[in-house]
Amino acid sequence: MTTAFLSFSAAFTLGLAGLALRRTHLLSALLCLEGMMLSLFVALSLWSQMTESTSFSGAPLILLALSACEASTGLAILVATARTHGTDQVQSMNILQC
Repeated sequence: MTTAFLSFSAAFTLGLAGLALRRTHLLSALLCLEGMMLSLFVALSLWSQMTESTSFSGAPLILLALSACEASTGLAILVATARTHGTDQVQSMNILQC
C-alpha cells in the first residue's frame, strides 16, 4: 500500500466519520461532503496519471464539476434553511414540514 493511497483513504474515512458522527450543523456536514469529494478528485487524478490512459483523463474534471454543483446546491439549501428556521442546526429541521 503506497502512502498516497493511505492518505487519500484516510482523508475519505475522516470525512465519512465526520459526516456520520458530527451532524449538529448543516455547514459541518457540507464541509465533510466537500472533503470527501476533494479526496476522491485527487485520488482519481493521480490514478489516471499513474495509468497514463487518455480515456480517463477527463474523469477528474467531470468529478470536479459535479462537486462544484453539489457545493452550490448545498449552500443554497443552507441559506434557505437559515432563513426559514433561523439556524443551521440539523435537529431543528423537520423533514415533513415545508
